[in-house]
Amino acid sequence: MEEQQEETGAPIDFTEIKGMVRRRRWQFLMPFFCGWLLVWGASWLIPSTYRSGTLILVEQPSVPEKYVVSNVDSDIQHQLDSITQQIMSRTRLLRIIDSLGLYAQERKHKSPDDLVERMRKDIEIELSHGDDRKLSAFNIYYASRDPKMAQTATSELANLFITENIEQRQKRSENTTSFLQDQLDQARAKLAEQESKMRVFKDQHLGELPTQTQSNLQILAGLQSQVQANQDALNRAKQQNAYLESLINQYRAMGSASKPGEGGPVGLAAIDKELDQLKAQLADLTSHYTDKHPDVRKTKEQIARAESRRERMIADMNSRASSSSPETAATTPLDPKSAPLLELESQLKANRLEIANREAEIKDEQAKINQYQGRLNMAPVMEQQFADVTRDYDQSKADYESLLAKKNQSEMSTDLEKTQQGERFRMLDPPNLPARPYKPNRLLLCGAGLAVGFVFGGVFAFSQEKLSGKIYSEREIKKLVPFEVIAEIPPIESLEEQSSNRRSAWIAGVAAVAIVGFILLGSAVTYLYG
Repeated sequence: MEEQQEETGAPIDFTEIKGMVRRRRWQFLMPFFCGWLLVWGASWLIPSTYRSGTLILVEQPSVPEKYVVSNVDSDIQHQLDSITQQIMSRTRLLRIIDSLGLYAQERKHKSPDDLVERMRKDIEIELSHGDDRKLSAFNIYYASRDPKMAQTATSELANLFITENIEQRQKRSENTTSFLQDQLDQARAKLAEQESKMRVFKDQHLGELPTQTQSNLQILAGLQSQVQANQDALNRAKQQNAYLESLINQYRAMGSASKPGEGGPVGLAAIDKELDQLKAQLADLTSHYTDKHPDVRKTKEQIARAESRRERMIADMNSRASSSSPETAATTPLDPKSAPLLELESQLKANRLEIANREAEIKDEQAKINQYQGRLNMAPVMEQQFADVTRDYDQSKADYESLLAKKNQSEMSTDLEKTQQGERFRMLDPPNLPARPYKPNRLLLCGAGLAVGFVFGGVFAFSQEKLSGKIYSEREIKKLVPFEVIAEIPPIESLEEQSSNRRSAWIAGVAAVAIVGFILLGSAVTYLYG
């Protein structure tokens, strides 16, 4: 059994195959030729299909993106998929079929849906990517039995892709600009509302705003300085008032001349004392203020008036002394309505008016100080309220400015799309007119026919060899009997049999040459016309 398995698994001897082909040459040649002829003839019965194609280039925008940023989706792959779905829709394809008259024969027995499905199978889109994996171009192919119809349909499809891309980009760009314009209008209205609130708040709290705190502090410091200055002036005026009242009382209670031998009038001594006080006051004022200060000027005027009174009093005393005796002058009373007394009363009235004015100014300034101190005390609360109003206003202003910049940028991008200077499709080569059919590949089928012929011939010859019941090799004998072959007797043929075998071999050779020639001729015809 092991020997039989070894003999059964032994490789086939090519000498046996050669002998089988020689013996069964007709059983091999005729099926071989018939198999090839069958496939080759069938290839000519299949209708020829022609395919036309064109290359569409994806052109980049003519204006660099750093100057004008596109407001359309930059994913060209996604955009091309969208365009393809729209063009491959049932409505679009039926319109193309009707306008170009495609599938005239199929219309008689096929429904519109079948025609649409047939056209979808006939259309092929081949993408081409660059080094950055970004779509740079794509090919459009259309297959038809009529080469001119294939060219026309391919041209129509390419124009549809180019036109649809332009229209879609323009529409998307305009929609983006319109959307930004609507958002900008809303932001403008909101900003106007916030500006109105800001204006009302400032009008209602004029002088209390956080931005005016520094100026309020400066005004408050100035008012406090003015109050202090007015208070000092008020104190001096009160002192002056008391002094003037004492002088007037002295004038009224005593006479204008002193007793004999005292050397001078009592009023003259009072005036000298007043002058000393005024000069001391002037010295104190000039150490703090300039000569143009109102208090300095007023003190100088008071000194001038006091000196004028002193001179008039001295002149009056001299005139009295010369016109009458000393005894008469000593006993003559002072006229209550004398000129010095009238001047002192006038100064007293002015002094009282000054005191009233100073007190009114101090009261008014104190009220202002209280008002500004109240503003400063309310500063933290007002600052929080102002921050709330300002925050909403600043946010609305920032949103408005951002939308305005985006809208202006979008308008430029829309203008770029309208002038077709953005990213677009451009046909590099017009659709070609196919000279050879795209399918079937008859030359390939011709080669496949040879393989089919070999299979047919081999199977038929092998089956005839096995069905004949004859043994032609030592290996076949060993399969039948478990003995070794001792000797082999060659075939003994008569002259007639030898002549018949030679004639049969010659005829088979001629037939083989004819078959090979016919196959070569058929292959040449297929290459040239298929």
